[in-house]
Amino acid sequence: MAATLGFIGTGNMGSAIIRGLAPLGEAGLVGCDLNAAKLAELAAATGMAVADNPRDVADRADYVVLCVKPQHLREVLESIRPALSGKKCLVSIAAGITMEKLAAWSGGACPVVRVMPNTPALVGAGSYAVCLDDQRLSDDQKTLLLKLFSAIGKTFPLPEKDFDAFTALSGSGPAYVMYFMEALIEAGVYMGLSRAVSTDVVIELLRGSVKLADESDYHVSLLREMVTSPAGTTIEALLHLDRSAVRAALIEAVAMARDRSLELGR
Repeated sequence: MAATLGFIGTGNMGSAIIRGLAPLGEAGLVGCDLNAAKLAELAAATGMAVADNPRDVADRADYVVLCVKPQHLREVLESIRPALSGKKCLVSIAAGITMEKLAAWSGGACPVVRVMPNTPALVGAGSYAVCLDDQRLSDDQKTLLLKLFSAIGKTFPLPEKDFDAFTALSGSGPAYVMYFMEALIEAGVYMGLSRAVSTDVVIELLRGSVKLADESDYHVSLLREMVTSPAGTTIEALLHLDRSAVRAALIEAVAMARDRSLELGR
């Protein structure tokens, strides 16, 4: 019999995961959410069963996927604790909430898995860090979770000690990319391009550059050098970025995001 994944919270990230899993037919799906209208819409689109509340989800699921805000997680776990057992598994996508806290708040009733997605999951292109450190996890549980998340995005099995770095780099990463895109779009507008044209140019620039980096045998540093002709326009721009310490600022910014993730987990 196929396992059942139960989702407590079906907002943007929860619904993205559900929409990715539903066509696979690898697991049963059940979920609950405070927004009844959106929950019904999601159920109609995916065939997911609707549960009345978090306790109902925990009763019906083999894997309880926690897709609620970190500040609500303790209350939710304490409410479903009576429904948990060693045969079930908790899967949390909440940033900054450690396995130790998840285990404590759930009474240590079952194994705990942490997953860190990022927002490209909303368009089926997400990256997922998956922590399988809990020694109570069976091989079957580990295999199924890796199989399911690998089917809907790129999966990175990582120890929990690396989760704050992944959160800073990949979880927060789409914001950095959008920030950079905004600046490039404004540069196009500054130079006289219409905003619509500048936006399209930048989107295609990113799309093509990522495809090149992904499919090329060359490191990104060499690909950058291929564009950088002696005494040309590109080296002039890169020299200004280096004078402004843009590279160092970006590295430091990601490290600061990592440090903030560590603070939230304490």
